[in-house]
Amino acid sequence: MSTNDTTTPQLIDLLELSGDPEARTDEDIFIGHTPPQARNRVFGGQVLGQSVMAASKTIAPDRPIHSMHGYFLRAGDARLPITFGVQRLRDGRSFSARRVHAYQDGVPILSMIASFQTDSEGLDHQDPMPVDVPDPESLPSTADLIGNIDHPVAKEFAFQRPFDIRYISEPLFLKGPGERTATNAVWMKTNSPMPDDDALHRAALAYASDYTLLEPILRRHGLSWITPGMSVASLDHAMWWHRPFRVDEWLLYVQQSPSASGARGLASGRIFNRAGQLVATVAQEGMLRLPDED
Repeated sequence: MSTNDTTTPQLIDLLELSGDPEARTDEDIFIGHTPPQARNRVFGGQVLGQSVMAASKTIAPDRPIHSMHGYFLRAGDARLPITFGVQRLRDGRSFSARRVHAYQDGVPILSMIASFQTDSEGLDHQDPMPVDVPDPESLPSTADLIGNIDHPVAKEFAFQRPFDIRYISEPLFLKGPGERTATNAVWMKTNSPMPDDDALHRAALAYASDYTLLEPILRRHGLSWITPGMSVASLDHAMWWHRPFRVDEWLLYVQQSPSASGARGLASGRIFNRAGQLVATVAQEGMLRLPDED
């Protein structure tokens, strides 16, 4: 862990948002910004995390988010601020619901509904964590893998992302996989410690959940992220938070894809803490077009 890390404070800053509680109509209004980056397109995970945080700001701290379902409607422009409008749909005895729209230029780029719940006792079971997984400390970092490449996107991935991501599966940065399986797995955590704010940790996990989720689809078809002419975009994103966790401690993200058809691929992921607890489940459908497709 570097004492000179600037990426984690930057992540906290972009998730905190700004806003005036009095500046609202039928929505609570918050403003988010995108840090300088190599590309003009906003990372989808950033909009997810900011939307989760915007909704959480309208809820009491003892009622954390437990699920969200969102649709990416337009690509976000990293050069422009993002306005988040939160509509308070319902506040019941145990559950609350919020609708969040993320706007740029007066039109939504993401639409999300999120649900929050007070802590409750009940039935408890989970899928087991995979066994014989190498420790994250034994695996190379993204900086080790592509930090020597003189390209702005490679430098950004290697040194400017707020999460340390360690591949258990063969990375897909530069070439297709040797084995075509519809699976993928990484360890991940923030580069530096985060504040003791549960809402912030849940929003940060939503942010990170978008990093590698479509890779099981690419891996199944022998593709890499730099396959010439390929176009990839997230269409929707669903997430369920199950148990407490910290994003500044190692989390195992295990992913698989059950289907791809019609220029779309579906992927799901399970996120475990190092103690083996299943802390979250994620699902996403993405658009994947190859050069010979219309």
